[in-house]
Amino acid sequence: MVESHPRSSIFHTREWLDALQRTYKYKPRAFTTSAPGSALSNGIVFCQVNSRLTGSRLVSLPFSDHCDPLVESPEDLQALLSAVRERTAGKFSHVEIRPRSISLGEQSNFKARSQYHLHVLDLHLSLEEVYSGLHKNGMQRKIRRAERERVVADQGRSESMLQEFYGLILMTHRRHKVPPQPLAWFRNVIKCCDSRVKIYVARVDNRPIASIFTLRHKKSLVYKYGGSDESFHNLGAMPRLFWAAIQDAKSEQLLELDLGRSDQDNEGLMRFKDHLGAARSPLQYWSSGASARVTSKGLAFRTAKHFLTRLPDSLFRLVGELLYRHAG
Repeated sequence: MVESHPRSSIFHTREWLDALQRTYKYKPRAFTTSAPGSALSNGIVFCQVNSRLTGSRLVSLPFSDHCDPLVESPEDLQALLSAVRERTAGKFSHVEIRPRSISLGEQSNFKARSQYHLHVLDLHLSLEEVYSGLHKNGMQRKIRRAERERVVADQGRSESMLQEFYGLILMTHRRHKVPPQPLAWFRNVIKCCDSRVKIYVARVDNRPIASIFTLRHKKSLVYKYGGSDESFHNLGAMPRLFWAAIQDAKSEQLLELDLGRSDQDNEGLMRFKDHLGAARSPLQYWSSGASARVTSKGLAFRTAKHFLTRLPDSLFRLVGELLYRHAG
């Protein structure tokens, strides 16, 4: 059903769920109205997150920007939500669903909680038309600058490229005072998702200065993570990498570049994605039960905002290894 349903994404796949389970020990759970033994016609997939810090809950899905219920009708959706409510009552602090394109509706007993912006670049246009839609100063000029400065963009998913990517992730998370997800998470995503994963690394004089981590599902390319060396931002490496990813997506006849979510107060990130020509739409998360979930960003900022940046890399990474399993 995942491969055939029009609203399925990389986050619905068994491979993504396997990576979550291997890294964070989250147990996948699914709800459907389909009869036992019959082909699945609908479903909502969750991960069970058990934490002494943040409570026991069901999330659809942790570390996933969106995960639509895969349904064919409003009646299917309401039946599924009722089943979720009945079978989880009293067992979890709350249940969270993160749809991309479906409103759960207040009558479902799920309440609108966190809201973000989702950014998606339409790739139905020709490559020339996509390029003309890039912001002239914010993107086109920086891409040309990167070419003049001989910024080289490589791609792959080898261990050496992963290490370069993760080194840049560490730099970026230090700037933002938020610990990084464990290296094991990225290794497991690569191991489980395999050819769906592509890491892009920008280098100047053979030195890695920027990197992005992407995944492919059907006709969609998903940008999930990125990191950079701040001292080389003037070279335009990030625009260069995104342009390389767009060119590859067009050559593979993909139809959209999903740039993920942005916090509503993150003006810099929203502006960057706008400059790529992406359309911005509201992304609403819904929750049933208590809404006391603590995010990784919240935990980091509330307990150790200034302390974190003073830690050596080994301890900085350890904080992430300890934190993220509670924050899914």
